Amino acid sequence: MLALQCCSQMYELLVITQLEFSSQVWSPHYKCLIDKIESVQRYFTKRLFGFSKLSYYERLISLDLDTLQRRRLIYDLILCYKMIHGWCNISLPVDYACRNTRGNYLKLNKQFCSTNVRKYFFSSRVVDAWNSLSDDVVKSPSVAIFKKQLHHINCDKFLTITW
Repeated sequence: MLALQCCSQMYELLVITQLEFSSQVWSPHYKCLIDKIESVQRYFTKRLFGFSKLSYYERLISLDLDTLQRRRLIYDLILCYKMIHGWCNISLPVDYACRNTRGNYLKLNKQFCSTNVRKYFFSSRVVDAWNSLSDDVVKSPSVAIFKKQLHHINCDKFLTITW
């Protein structure tokens, strides 16, 4: 068990950090590219002792890992939270929606995009997921609490590939 935990930690430190580097700038939206990135984690988890016969989803649950696509979405939402609440020096280039709409009080307007380049740019791809968050999550007093609350939210409808 200790060896499994050590391998998992080494994987997170050495591989996942490389796969998630600058994911807010470059996040694939084509299914084939998402599959290629996900295949790295699929390959690693299948090679662990005792995990070869489990499905990918079962391996992720056993190792307490998320899919890389879900992790990228969570990092997008964390960056959006930091931008909106002034925790970083970058401003989010979107407008706020009318305050009397359903959902959270910091809803963002989704801009019309005529090209895929703009449609899958950070400020456009994060809007739907952000607007689906509840007031309690959006009003989190710190980034740590916001991260903790995000892990309890089902984000499957915003993922291209669901397991």
